[in-house]
Parts: sequence; C-alpha cells; structure tokens
Amino acid sequence: QVQLVESGGGLVQAGGSLRLSCAASGRTFSSRAMGWFRQAPGKEREFVAARNWNGDTYYSDSVKGRFTISRDNAKNTVYLQMNTLKPEDTAVYYCAAHKYSGGYYSLENYDVWGQGTQVTVSS
Repeated sequence: QVQLVESGGGLVQAGGSLRLSCAASGRTFSSRAMGWFRQAPGKEREFVAARNWNGDTYYSDSVKGRFTISRDNAKNTVYLQMNTLKPEDTAVYYCAAHKYSGGYYSLENYDVWGQGTQVTVSS
C-alpha cells in the first residue's frame, strides 16, 4: 500500500514560486500515475496535474504553462513546481496515487491521498 506525505506549502506573494513535494512509501509507487489536486475554502477539490509512469503529463487549463509536475522514482517523490502564482491558486494541495484505471482528471480514480499542504498566495 502506498502512503503519501506532502510538504513545501507556504505563503508567497503573487508572481512568486513554490515547489511542493510528495514523498511516497510502498513498492508500487513507480508503477502508479500520480496526481495533484487542490481544494480552496468553500469549493470542491479539483484536478491540477498528473503524470503517469510513462512520463505523460496532464494539466488543468488554469495552471497549464505555470505549473510542472515531475517525479523521481529513485526517491519515491513527485513534485509540483508552481510558478507565476496567483491569489486564486490559494488552496490546500493534495497528492494522490492513481488506481491504474480510469482517467487522470477525476478524483474518484485515485485511491490513496496525502494529508494536504496549504498554499497561500497574497496579492
């Protein structure tokens, strides 16, 4: 079973950058697609980015061109590099492990979740 722990959140000014990390334990990490989701206060959790085992990446329209998902299988870690941050990026960010089937954009296709890390972007 995979377990996930996020880190790297914090407070940053608009236009700044942050890099989130998600450390995974478990032997199946390298074979799973990994995703990042976020949830702002009063809103539903939404897809941000995903990367499958083959290196294909997927992004929401709201972050495309600003965020980059990457992974280091040797370190069992997936990253989310966030550049040109906007106040609307403020949310709790979660990493998640994909179930091996289904699309990458839907949260119901992920079965393991981290505890989340807060990202706050000030204007």
